[in-house]
Amino acid sequence: MSIEVNKLTKVYGEQKAVEEISFRVRPGEVLGFLGPNGAGKSTTMKIITGYIPQTSGKASVCGFDVNKQSMEARRNIGYLPENNPLYHDMYVKEFLGFVAGIHHIPNRKARIGEMIGITGLEMEQHKKIGALSKGYKQRVGLAQAMIHDPKVLILDEPTTGLDPNQLTEIRELIRRLGKEKTVILSTHIMQEVQAICNRVVIISKGKLVADDVPEHLVLRSGGGTQLLVRFKEKVSPERLRPVKGLKNASLQPDGSLLLTGDDKLQEELFRFAVAQSLTILHMNEDKQSLEEVFRTLTS
Repeated sequence: MSIEVNKLTKVYGEQKAVEEISFRVRPGEVLGFLGPNGAGKSTTMKIITGYIPQTSGKASVCGFDVNKQSMEARRNIGYLPENNPLYHDMYVKEFLGFVAGIHHIPNRKARIGEMIGITGLEMEQHKKIGALSKGYKQRVGLAQAMIHDPKVLILDEPTTGLDPNQLTEIRELIRRLGKEKTVILSTHIMQEVQAICNRVVIISKGKLVADDVPEHLVLRSGGGTQLLVRFKEKVSPERLRPVKGLKNASLQPDGSLLLTGDDKLQEELFRFAVAQSLTILHMNEDKQSLEEVFRTLTS
């Protein structure tokens, strides 16, 4: 395992920021690490990176205990914190050279050039970091996190401040990196999770509430199908109660019906309509989203 977290707990005074969280992340896996603000996501990532110590429990990176073998663990980690710490008075290329020197990277010039190309900083490399937009500052943060070619990347809100074009580019970069590295990605953007992540861990109030692939999470949390249906005839919600797999039916202001149920609801509704000689004029299917699942699990 690239990352192992076992009953991790962090207490600040009388407040438990993280309570006995356990999960593992395999090589080549992109893990979406989700939770509402104050859930303990950043605290957990800071512990894994060795930035702060835990109160109890264990965490290891590439087989190295983050407390007992801190330097060995850190050599395998690339970390982009939520509040991207950069030296604003340094030039982009100068800063990356500084970081490369800290990591004792051989052939620094070639590696810096490679990182500038990967993160799309060619036009900005001779500018001072303080003069960059927030999106380009994020790119510099990503470049410094990856410059020593770590086996594990921990990215806390990496796409904050990026425009739609930059979002697409950075997401594609993270997706490519995930094929050869282990990535933990913290974000509030559910579309990002569905586009990039192989697996999702959700925490709420310091406790782990879900750990699964996105598709299974939707099914396990009572998800399924949502249909907006309009019949030619006047049909009340009560008349549809016999439809197999139907969980709820409600009449909408425009006369259509909003139905929720399992994945076979649409098929069963067609059968019911034929048996009852009902005519369906319009049907719009909408699978429950990961965002709805997130709200359910963390509310």
